[in-house]
Amino acid sequence: MEVKDSNGNLLNDGDSVIVIKSLKVKGTQLTVKKGTVVKNIRLTDDPDEVDCKVEKTRIVLRTEFLKRA
Repeated sequence: MEVKDSNGNLLNDGDSVIVIKSLKVKGTQLTVKKGTVVKNIRLTDDPDEVDCKVEKTRIVLRTEFLKRA
């Protein structure tokens, strides 16, 4: 399974990515701002989603809002 970011670059476990759009996280008051660097991502079973930690909160981000750092 290949997981690609918004620019078509391949993503792997442990990569760092940059958020390209500010996102509100459902169920919390957390907003992930544009330009935030997210380190040490984990791939999921879905090629359109990655698991990560932002501000000590574990969330799942869509790959369409990420670019490889």
